[in-house]
Amino acid sequence: MAKVAGSETIIAHGVRLDGDLVAEGDLIIEGEVHGTVKTGGDLRIGDQALVEADVEAGNAVISGTVRGNITVHGKLELFPSSQMTGDITTDILAVGPGAQVNGSISMGNVAAGGKGKKRGVEVEAD
Repeated sequence: MAKVAGSETIIAHGVRLDGDLVAEGDLIIEGEVHGTVKTGGDLRIGDQALVEADVEAGNAVISGTVRGNITVHGKLELFPSSQMTGDITTDILAVGPGAQVNGSISMGNVAAGGKGKKRGVEVEAD
């Protein structure tokens, strides 16, 4: 993906946002977001972050806490420190050892509006 200078938005640690967060480019959340989050780019949620929102992104890497449904049109990576409560819809899912997931998971091209052609789940073992 081609990167444009300045196309990254950061919600820093110590910042709380209430409402709808919409970004064209990549989005990094290290603080708190309550409401909805939508980006056409990549999303990274840091290990100290709290997101209580429905989320939509091109690709996502989660290390922190998400409470809400998440739709990722590409690859969703849940790092070992992640805590996900809500339904997941994604094309590809990678789950690290120790990641917590509470909710249903739909995979394949469902995120793009397809019928859900199944692909694998990547799970790291200790």
